[in-house]
Amino acid sequence: MKISVVGTGYVGLVSGTCFSQTGIDVVCVDVDERKINMLNNGQIPIYEPGLEDIFKYNVEKGRLSFTTNLKDSLADSEAVFIAVGTPPDEDGSADLKYVLGVAREIGRHMNHYMVIVTKSTVPVGTSMKVKAAILDELAKRGENIPFDVASNPEFLKEGSAVDDFLKPDRIVVGIESPEAEKTMRKLYKAFLLNGHPILFMDISSSEMTKYAANSMLATKISFMNDIANLCELVGADVSQVRKGIGSDARIGNKFIYPGTGYGGSCFPKDVQALVRTADDYGHSLDILKAVEAVNYRQKEVLIKKIKSHFGVNLEGLKFGMWGLAFKPKTDDMREAPSLVIIEKLLQEGASIVAFDPVAQEEAHRILGDSIVYAKDEYDACIDVDALIIVTEWPEFRMPNFRVIEKLLKSKTIFDGRNIYEPEEMQEIKFNYYSIGRKSVVISK
Repeated sequence: MKISVVGTGYVGLVSGTCFSQTGIDVVCVDVDERKINMLNNGQIPIYEPGLEDIFKYNVEKGRLSFTTNLKDSLADSEAVFIAVGTPPDEDGSADLKYVLGVAREIGRHMNHYMVIVTKSTVPVGTSMKVKAAILDELAKRGENIPFDVASNPEFLKEGSAVDDFLKPDRIVVGIESPEAEKTMRKLYKAFLLNGHPILFMDISSSEMTKYAANSMLATKISFMNDIANLCELVGADVSQVRKGIGSDARIGNKFIYPGTGYGGSCFPKDVQALVRTADDYGHSLDILKAVEAVNYRQKEVLIKKIKSHFGVNLEGLKFGMWGLAFKPKTDDMREAPSLVIIEKLLQEGASIVAFDPVAQEEAHRILGDSIVYAKDEYDACIDVDALIIVTEWPEFRMPNFRVIEKLLKSKTIFDGRNIYEPEEMQEIKFNYYSIGRKSVVISK
């Protein structure tokens, strides 16, 4: 079986590579010649654990290839996946110009039956717009080539995307015909043989499933962050509260860890897009609007704690920062809380020296030389007034506090991920501020 995957960003590259791992011939297509040249030279433009090994293996086997020529890639393809970006428009809605642009190009070049699958996260109704765009191009050609559209949203978590794809907890597919279902079953045969559930449904329900899933997870995060802030006010410990509610099977223990807000490529834009879709239909998703508001506010929570400790004037202060990516095991900084914290501190006249095990190159692309980039976590502590922890990388969990104590100007840590215990910080006489727990204040 041969398929084409259009778009070699995070979703397209991971999906195409993982499909090739199941024995399918995959051609990945992108208009970015620089990126295609990188891939053809064995260079992966994204960081994702485990991806490089299966990428190299399947390229060597001849099952995975890369091109800028969509027309040639369509030859003999039984399915074409559209996996291009859907960035938020100015009003928060998903911008579909890239998705529909690919659809029109497919309509200009297809010459046999195939299934065109939206893999990008798209609003309800997009697959029908894709279908209309293809039909329009076929009409211009005077052709009547049969095809089907389908929706197959991705549920990949950055940092564990390869496992998420190859060992999915569910595969969601929206189809409109028995022929499309037959093709999609063939495509996912290896997963069915291994017992992974595949859920066939109508296309609109499939499109809605992705947005509803991400919005539910974002809601859990914002809810827990709001509870954490209340815990501080009433003297409760959010870590204990989290354990208490997480043991309830109806709630579960995932996505209820408080912090500095969610970021990344999915949750922010998907919540915004779903809110916008509801508004377009005259329905207000008030809960999700509150989720957005809480998340934005949460990204500034450490700034308030810093000002509470040092005073409102931060001019001339220097801060060390551990973590820049929005989460561990990725270099993705889209909507990262670190960006908000850095912006606010720089506006206040403070300076920053930061370290991230993976994301420093991406950070420099975004921030330039507005901050200093440390060579390791201890380098980021030298002669700074306080340490700020933004991303919970594993190597930050058990540092040498004796070394840190000697490097810092003052023994002060602002922990946005609750990776240390207040009692531990009290014992070693550090000022320690975390999220939803009692602060440890030795001296100011």
